[in-house]
Parts: sequence; structure tokens; C-alpha cells
Amino acid sequence: MKLIESFSVDHMRIVPGIFTSRVDDLGGHSVTTYDIRLKRPNREPVIDVGAMHSLEHLIATFLRNDPDWKDEVIYWGPMGCLTGFYLILKGGRAPREIYDLVLRAFKSVNDAQEVPGTTPENCGHYLMHNLEMAKWYANEFAAYLEANAENSNIFEYPRTKRLVTDDGQHFFDS
Repeated sequence: MKLIESFSVDHMRIVPGIFTSRVDDLGGHSVTTYDIRLKRPNREPVIDVGAMHSLEHLIATFLRNDPDWKDEVIYWGPMGCLTGFYLILKGGRAPREIYDLVLRAFKSVNDAQEVPGTTPENCGHYLMHNLEMAKWYANEFAAYLEANAENSNIFEYPRTKRLVTDDGQHFFDS
């Protein structure tokens, strides 16, 4: 089987940032999946599950209510590895073009008094939230983005190098 694109990212060298994970053409309309990476995989502790869940609710609500972006947002959700989120937007913008949106979204978490959609009717695990830790992670990431705004490493994936034989066979790390 062909290795999917996100597995060709060198997870030992990636830093927190905003990356283009993939761009899909849907019949003349492009859709871009962004990797919003808060933690360095395999080197930092993952995001607390309750905080991750709260960040999902808070930022999804922010994005879907932002007057300039709400019609562009298709999806916001957590990565299974708990090191970041996926954001899917209409169009094909470069990561730098959504920097301000992502920064504003994470900064907005600090103003939250409660996590939206946390009743049994609205959420599949309504008790698994942690607003204070969500604020801590959001503040940490926003400060990191501001401190590294001119660092191209927060916008460009590090790629793994895979050996290929003369007959086209790939060697993998596992």
C-alpha cells in the first residue's frame, strides 16, 4: 500500500506550528487540511484529554462564528496522537495566510467563562472537559506562535527521507 502523506512527515523533527497537511481538489474546488501542531510528537507530553476536548469545543465555536471565516470552515478536530488539531478550510491558502486566524482562535480561549456544548444532549462525553488546562495550553501555543512568527519552521513540514531500491521498493522505519 502507498504510505499516506501525513506519515511522510518526520515526527521526530516537527515543531509546533501551522502546516499544510494536504490539499484536495473536489471537482474544481480545493479543500485544505491544516495540521495545527501544539506539541512536539514523541518528545513532549501530549495534551491533557479534558483540555483537548475543551479546546475542540471552544475553537470550533470560535471558528464557526468568526464573521470573516465561518463560511470557509469545514472541520476542526483533534489528532488521535493528542499533539494537535486538524483544521479543514475551503480553498488553498498557505499556512502563513491563516496564521492570524489560528492565533486569534487560541487567544480567544482565555476569555472563555465556560465550554460551549457541554450538556449530555450536546456532547458525547460532556464530563470530560478541563477549561483551566485548555486556557493554559491555548496561552502557551499563542505565545509560541507570536514568538516564532518569522520562523519558517513553524510553517513547513520536515519530511522523512525514504530509501528506494532500483526497482522502486520503499524501505520504511518500522
